[in-house]
Amino acid sequence: MAESSRLLAIDYGEKRIGLAISDALKIFAKPYDTITNTSYEDIVQQLIRIIQSNHVEKVIVGVPWSIEGEETDKTKETLTFIAKLKESLPVPVIGADERYTTSEANELLKQMGYDWKKARKHIDSIAACLILKGYLDNNENR
Repeated sequence: MAESSRLLAIDYGEKRIGLAISDALKIFAKPYDTITNTSYEDIVQQLIRIIQSNHVEKVIVGVPWSIEGEETDKTKETLTFIAKLKESLPVPVIGADERYTTSEANELLKQMGYDWKKARKHIDSIAACLILKGYLDNNENR
């Protein structure tokens, strides 16, 4: 039997990209890492390494719709990023609604006692974790 596969979630940002990964049973989401958004090629190389070393079967990218569900400039930028990833990565890439995840991540870090400087280091991977948790709750574990 093949090794169980994981899911990787991405919180895409202009400067930083937060990553979260599921466990092999796809029950839990945990923060994985934050990578610097230097160039598309560098991002893809790092993602391919992560996909291969963690047996990732699918990538979920948070799509930042407006509160009303409308497209914004950030939504369009992220959808373009997703379209490019679909062509570059060896696994399926899908978008998932990420409304409120950054504010939820900020609130969680505040509750955990992080000041804004320390929180900034973790916010992107925590937001990716919330994206993945939402996906797992609504798709994988129904």
